[in-house]
Amino acid sequence: MSRSTRRRLLGAGALVLGGIGLAAWRLWPEQGFVNPCRAVLPEALADHEVVVSAWEGIDSARFWDSHAHLVGTGDSGSGIVLNPRMTSPLSALTFAQLLFYLNAGCVHDAGDRVDLAYVERMHNLIDGMRPGCKLMLLAFEAHVDATGREVPERTMVYVPDRYAAEVARRHPRYFEWAASIHPYRADCVERLESAVRDGARAVKWLPPAMGIDPGAARCDRFYAALARLDIPLISHAGHEAAVDVGDLQALGNPLRLRRALDHGVRVVVAHCATLGEDRDLDRGPNGPVMPSFDLFARLMSEPRYERLLFADISAVTQRNRAAATLRAIIERTEWHARLLNGSDYPLPGVMPLITLDGLVRDGFVAPAVAEVLKRVREHNPLLFDFALKRHLRSGGKRLAAQMFETRPFFTRRPA
Repeated sequence: MSRSTRRRLLGAGALVLGGIGLAAWRLWPEQGFVNPCRAVLPEALADHEVVVSAWEGIDSARFWDSHAHLVGTGDSGSGIVLNPRMTSPLSALTFAQLLFYLNAGCVHDAGDRVDLAYVERMHNLIDGMRPGCKLMLLAFEAHVDATGREVPERTMVYVPDRYAAEVARRHPRYFEWAASIHPYRADCVERLESAVRDGARAVKWLPPAMGIDPGAARCDRFYAALARLDIPLISHAGHEAAVDVGDLQALGNPLRLRRALDHGVRVVVAHCATLGEDRDLDRGPNGPVMPSFDLFARLMSEPRYERLLFADISAVTQRNRAAATLRAIIERTEWHARLLNGSDYPLPGVMPLITLDGLVRDGFVAPAVAEVLKRVREHNPLLFDFALKRHLRSGGKRLAAQMFETRPFFTRRPA
């Protein structure tokens, strides 16, 4: 992206976000549309019982947020590539999405240093957590076709492995990283082995965006390598709304992950497949369409996958997810040992995505707690996401402390 393009994007972004913010107080009185990006959390909030009690029973040295996106524009030579549609106001939806992501990461007015400012903001947020906390930074693969060729026009975002590895290497106190490798590439196994040598803790896929069919036989050699190296696969499942995936939503069907599981791969289903509907492939290619979450729940109930199938709880509190799925995640305590915390950062900083008032109405959060969390969110969306999840209640149950101590899961290696 050229310097002039970046200036146009960020300048227009500030105007659009400002306009949205002015209207928000009429249309959305809870917290508006714009992240205020306030500085360090005031001492009175940091020491508030709502924040302090969230850490009870948790060893912060084992707290690795397993789902954090590395966002940027490529202005630092990082190799990040954005589809031209994301940077053009003529493509209203994708342009607006990028503006929200930049604002959520507090880099919408960072000029020509978006990449660096985004990392610095994450530093500040982690400093506001407890000592030892880290973020798992996710690389993001290109769209690749069946022949192994990259398809730039279908690639909305590309964040190279080398950049994620470099950021984690430069800032080991703050970050770990996950590679993103397409299984259709001729050298996918070699790329995986190289990434593991460079410290990758996992592999991240978003199948509809990347053009990956997790149920295809061409994935088998990659699955065999993942199992051999004991590297977990974090794969999106359910409907994808954050980036444009065209007509490939069906690739997010959680049942397509059976093939990886049957190869002995540890699979982490991102978001617990809490959004959208998919076809019940267990009943054939023309099986009925049903909630993606129900298909995920079916996989979780199968004893043969008990030591292989896991899920992360990123995005499960967002307003576009059904209250019933959040209630099930909280109340099905038999799942808790297999659930991993992740924030989906920077999305907790996209203000319209989470409505605390709605969570109060649905009985998940006490009103007094919600008011404190609103103030925390204005300063530190990461701390907000964590504290919110710790204060969720349903049916007399809460999310177990164990799922916030993800470090052992990602530091496992074969015997």
